[in-house]
Amino acid sequence: MHAMQYELTLPADYDTGIIRSRVSRIGHLLDDWDGLGLKAYLLRERGVHGSPVNQYAPFYLWNTVQGMNRFLWAGAFQGLVDDFGRPAVRQWTGLAYEEGGAAGSPAAVAVRRRQPVPAGVGLSAVMEDAAREAGRLAAEDGAVLAAAAVDPHHWDLVHFSLWEHDAPKADGDVFRVLHVSAPGRDRLPRGRQW
Repeated sequence: MHAMQYELTLPADYDTGIIRSRVSRIGHLLDDWDGLGLKAYLLRERGVHGSPVNQYAPFYLWNTVQGMNRFLWAGAFQGLVDDFGRPAVRQWTGLAYEEGGAAGSPAAVAVRRRQPVPAGVGLSAVMEDAAREAGRLAAEDGAVLAAAAVDPHHWDLVHFSLWEHDAPKADGDVFRVLHVSAPGRDRLPRGRQW
């Protein structure tokens, strides 16, 4: 599993209806994308769930690097670049993935928490803790799924979870889920990834 996200921070007075309309118009285009586990089309709005910004920030879990590369380099991503400019694309290596008790429910919100991997600690213990945290989040009431991944270049962890209700039991940035494309979600490897 490979995680990926880019963020488009929008002006404070930006009409987020433009993003909602865009997703309703083109979100389905990845509903059968080969190599994609899932893409959550995410939106934060200033003042909602404590967000200081308006931000469009899709989050991806890929089954294959080839599928991700085809998305980035074969034209699909170019439409976003043409409309908004080229964002930095963050990538993380998967540590763990778990389906939640509400796995069959549509997701209302997502929570993303990034944290640095502390210096001077045993990496094995940190990664085990991150994998356990994915399992803990998935076991919470209302959890659709939870994942953990690490960027060994910048040494940061990302915890990502989807929730069926507006009261997630996770800490981090809360996003409204506008659409989920999940052609390969059933093929995302469960549990610890090593």
